[in-house]
Amino acid sequence: MATIAAARRVRRAPHPLHAMLLSFAFPLFLGALVSDIAYANSYQIQWANFAAWLIAGALLFSAFAVLWALVDVVRTKRIQGRAGIYAMLLLAMWVIGLINALVHARDGWAMMPTGLVLSIVTVLLAFVASWIGYAGSEGAEA
Repeated sequence: MATIAAARRVRRAPHPLHAMLLSFAFPLFLGALVSDIAYANSYQIQWANFAAWLIAGALLFSAFAVLWALVDVVRTKRIQGRAGIYAMLLLAMWVIGLINALVHARDGWAMMPTGLVLSIVTVLLAFVASWIGYAGSEGAEA
């Protein structure tokens, strides 16, 4: 019986503050992608400006989520497994988001189609990182 109980693991939900910081990344990057699509279809420069501001907001809030995840990996000393993948996905999302922000700093004609492609990649990374982050991490035995 003791062997079965020791093998059973529980999933812990992320800390509420970490979950709140993580919850900003996906919707803000998704809003930037929708704005990029609107700009690609209309060429109204305000859509590009709106996308740039949404990306800046996403980078601001997700930077704290990235720091939290990296500190958690260092604190638990578990680079392998779900925590390490989650931290690396968040870091990749943030770096590609930063590159996307720099691309959006160009004028409207120069940012397309690179800005749109980077927005798609960033949204996908944010989605996968949020999925893994909200799935929880493996904790102690039940």
